[in-house]
Amino acid sequence: MTTTAPRGRRILDRLFIRSTVTDIEQVTAGMRRIRLVGPALSGLAWTPGQQVRVLVSDMFSFETVRHAFRDALRTYSVWDRDAASPSLDLCVLEHGDGPGARWSRNLAVGDEVAFRQPEGNLVLHPADYHVFIGEETASVAFGAILRTVPSGVPVFGAVEVAAEADRLALPRGDDLTWSYRGSRPADNSASLLAAARALQLPDPPGFLYLAGEAKTCVAIRRHFIDERGWPAKTAMAVKPFWTPGKRGLE
Repeated sequence: MTTTAPRGRRILDRLFIRSTVTDIEQVTAGMRRIRLVGPALSGLAWTPGQQVRVLVSDMFSFETVRHAFRDALRTYSVWDRDAASPSLDLCVLEHGDGPGARWSRNLAVGDEVAFRQPEGNLVLHPADYHVFIGEETASVAFGAILRTVPSGVPVFGAVEVAAEADRLALPRGDDLTWSYRGSRPADNSASLLAAARALQLPDPPGFLYLAGEAKTCVAIRRHFIDERGWPAKTAMAVKPFWTPGKRGLE
């Protein structure tokens, strides 16, 4: 691990919450659960579905500064939080060879992890029923939100993954439609749009949680607005996490 100078440590303490990795578990073929523990997590405010910005490279290195810090932070949804420990679990999808993937692959028990305060509006909304649509990158936030859905409130949805081994064990997962795209790319997914169209939903609208690849999110959002008549402002939360070749999405 890189040792940070005392002045740099003070800057980190002002900007980030520091924690230590105490457990790493492979939860799907391409995703690991990372448990973070530390006194700074005591009293940490988190609403299920929110995410954190994690420092995945040395923010004081020449390369980080040269690239205007664009590769220093990566955003990950929080899988769970135990206020009693206090601990926080991230489920990190390892794909590609970017800064986040390299950070995750090299992480070991005992390493220090620094992250920003939880943020985001992809959280549970009051509704008669809830609909969850997305792929692997959305499943972590979905799992956190699904734990908060009151028992007896119906849940529907469609989640697409590459293969059954990529399926994250979600609360209420049996209430969702799962599909497997195989080697087809996840972006602009016609099969996930078809699965969304095939959902048999009650009338009137409930609340839609839509997340994942940006172009797929746009197409499914349009389906719910144009074909199902759902109001965009009051019946859905849409969170595009990524799209090929574009930086800046979370």
